Amino acid sequence: MNRNNTITLAIAALFIGSAAGWWLKPMQAHSNLSAPVEARKALYWYDPMKPEQHFDQPGKSPFMDMELVPRYADAADSSSSTANASIKIDPSLTQNTGLKLATARLGTINQGIEVPSSVVFNDRDVAIVQARSNGIVERVYPLANGDVIQAGAPIAELRVPEWLAAQNEYLALRHDAELAGPMLSRLQQLGMSTAQIARLKQSGQPQATITITAPRSGMIAELSVRQGMVLSVGAPLVRINGLASMWIEAEVPEAQAATLQIGAPVHALFAAWPNAPISGKVTALVPELNKETRSLRVRAEIANPQGLLRPGMFARISLASPDSAAVLLVPSESIIATGKRSVVVVSDGQGRFTPSDVKTGREHQGQTEIISGLKEGEQIVVSGQFMIDSEASLRGVLARMNPAAAASAAASTHALHSTLTPTQEMHQGQGIVKAIDSKQVTLEHGAIASLNWPAMTMPFPLANPNLAKGIRVGQQVNFSFIEQGSVVQSISVLATGGQS
Repeated sequence: MNRNNTITLAIAALFIGSAAGWWLKPMQAHSNLSAPVEARKALYWYDPMKPEQHFDQPGKSPFMDMELVPRYADAADSSSSTANASIKIDPSLTQNTGLKLATARLGTINQGIEVPSSVVFNDRDVAIVQARSNGIVERVYPLANGDVIQAGAPIAELRVPEWLAAQNEYLALRHDAELAGPMLSRLQQLGMSTAQIARLKQSGQPQATITITAPRSGMIAELSVRQGMVLSVGAPLVRINGLASMWIEAEVPEAQAATLQIGAPVHALFAAWPNAPISGKVTALVPELNKETRSLRVRAEIANPQGLLRPGMFARISLASPDSAAVLLVPSESIIATGKRSVVVVSDGQGRFTPSDVKTGREHQGQTEIISGLKEGEQIVVSGQFMIDSEASLRGVLARMNPAAAASAAASTHALHSTLTPTQEMHQGQGIVKAIDSKQVTLEHGAIASLNWPAMTMPFPLANPNLAKGIRVGQQVNFSFIEQGSVVQSISVLATGGQS
C-alpha cells in the first residue's frame, strides 16, 4: 500500500468515527434522560388550575388550554410514618407568605373575673322586735320604713296590764327576801328588760307604760306597730336591718365560677367612688344554679363603717381566682376549630407540617390551655394556615386523621399530592374582576407571559381574606400569584368601573 492510500484510509476512518460519535451521542443522552423517567411512576395527571381533579391519562385539560401535568409517586416523601398525615412546604414560600410559628410552653392562668353586682342587706344582721305580752299601743314615735335609727332609740310606748300588776306585787313584797326573788324572775319572764327592772327598783314606782327601744342600729325595714293597736303575745312590732356590713351579690358564669373559693378576696368599684375600691371576701357560693342564665350566685361581705353603702347600689367586682398549676399554653389563634374537634398544625422545623388533634381547656388573654395532643417545646403554626390549606388540601389530611373518616379516605387521597413545586415564582397579571368573596376572586385576565397562559377568565384562590377588602366587581386590577394552586398573594385596583 503506497503513501496516498494510507492517507486516504486514515481520513475515511476519522470520518466514520466522527459520524458514529455524532450518532451515538444523542442516543446516549436520550438513554440517560429517559432512564429516570422510565423509573418514575405517574400516579395521575392534573390541571394546575384545578389540582383536585385527577386524570388517568395525559392530554389536554378540559378546563384550561394547557397540557395536564403528571404527579409522580416519588414526589411525596414517604420516609417517615407521618408522611400520610403531613405536608411539605417549600421554606422560601413560608417566608414569603408570612407563615408564623409559636412554641407550646408551660405557664399559669391566673384568671381573674370581673362581673357586675348589686348591694343587698346582710341577712345575718337583722333584729325583730315582738310583743312579749298582751297590751295596748299608747304611743308610736315618728318613724317609718326606711328610717335609720340608733341602738336604744325609742320606737313605741305600750300599756301592758299584766306588767303593771306584776310590778305592784313586787313593790309590795320586795322587803320579803323569800318572795322578792321569785317576783323579779316573774318580771323578766313577762318581758321586762334589765334596765326597766332596775328603774323600778330605784324609783319604787310602777311604770304604767313601757317604752320599746331598738335593740341595734340600722334601718327600719318593716314597722308594724300603730298607735291604738291591741297587741297579743308574739305580734311583730318592727324589723331592723343592720348597716355595719353589706352583702354584694353577683351572677358568675358557670364555667368561671368553678375556680372560685370561699374566702377569696373581692374588690368592688362603685360609680360614686371610681378611684376608691372597697375590699371584702367571698362568704358564700350559693349551691343552686340559675337554670335560665347558667350562672352561680356569689356572695361577698363588705364592711360599711361609715354607712356609705346602700342596698340597691350597683358595683363592678373583681374576683381573684387562686393561682393555677403550670399548664401547656398556645396562642388561641393557632387553634383550628372544626366544630367537633380542635386541631393545631405542628411544624418539625424542616418545612413539614402535621395536623394534630388537641383537647383544649381554659382560654385567657389570647392563650389557650392544651390538655392533651401536644408537648412542651413543639412548634405550631399561628398564622398562615390558609396557605397550608389552599396549597396542600389540609382538610383532606385532617379528615384522614380521624379513624371514623377511613371510609372517605380514598376520596381525599389527592390531598397528599397537592404539595408545592420546588420553585415557587411570583407571576404578575392584569384583569377585570368578575366575582369576588373572602375566599376567591374570578378574573378576566390577559395573557400571562411568564407561564405562557393565554387570556382567559378563571377563579383564583385568595391567600388572605383581607385581600378582598375594597375590591369590587368591574374594577381593573393588578395581581400577583404563585403558580401552584394559582393563589393570589396581592391585588390592587388600577381603575374603578362597573358595580359600586
